[in-house]
Amino acid sequence: MADDHPSRATEAFFGRRRGKPLRGRQAEALERLLPELKIDLQRPPPADPATLFPHRPETIIVEIGFGGGEHLLAHAQRRRTAGFIGVEPFVNSMAKLVAAIDGTGPHNIRLHDDDATQLLDWLPDACVDGIDLLYPDPWPKKKHFKRRFVNPVNLDRFARVMKPGAIFRFASDIDSYVNWTLRHIDRHADFAWTARRAADWREPYPHWPGTRYEQKALREGRAPAYLTFERR
Repeated sequence: MADDHPSRATEAFFGRRRGKPLRGRQAEALERLLPELKIDLQRPPPADPATLFPHRPETIIVEIGFGGGEHLLAHAQRRRTAGFIGVEPFVNSMAKLVAAIDGTGPHNIRLHDDDATQLLDWLPDACVDGIDLLYPDPWPKKKHFKRRFVNPVNLDRFARVMKPGAIFRFASDIDSYVNWTLRHIDRHADFAWTARRAADWREPYPHWPGTRYEQKALREGRAPAYLTFERR
C-alpha cells in the first residue's frame, strides 16, 4: 500500500505553494534573480555563513515565512551591514520580494524557497544572531496543532543554530498560538522569555514596519503579541 503521509514531516508546516499565475515583472524577476539569491543546500554548508553574502556580515538574521516581505525588506534596507536570510515556500510571496529587490537592492538578502527546516538542518552550529517567526500560519483547528511551526523539535533546531544570546522573535494575533508558544518555550531549557512588563509583548518591536497580516488583524479587532526569547 502506498504511504499516504508526507515524505518529510516538515511538509506539514505550510499550506499551498502557489497562488495566481505569475506574470510580467514578478515572473521575470523570479526567474532571473532567484537563482542568484537562493542558497544552494546541495553544497556543503560553509563554516562561516557570512561567506554567503558579498559583504561578510557580522550579524545574520533568519526570517521564516516572510509573507509579503515588508518586514524583511525594511530591516535589510535599514541594516545594510547585517545579513538576512529569508525563507518563504509560497511562490507568489517570493516573487513579490524578488521584484522589490530587483535593480535597487538591498544586496544583503539571501533566500530559501522551501521548508525552513531544510535550511536550519543545513546551517552550522551557533551561527545565527536572530530568528524571526512573524504571524505564522496558526493552524487554528486542534487537529492541526501538530502543523504549527513552534514545537520541541523545531525549537531544538533553533537552539542548535543560534549563538548564545541570540534572539528569537515570535509575533501573532492568535491567542491560542501565543499561549502555545509560551508553554513550549517554558519547557525548553535553551530559551528564556525576556519580558519584564506588559509593554514588552504588547508594543511592536523597535523599527517595526508593520505587515499586511498585522493590518488585517487590527482591522478585525485582534491584538497582536510580540514575544522575544533569548538563547541561553
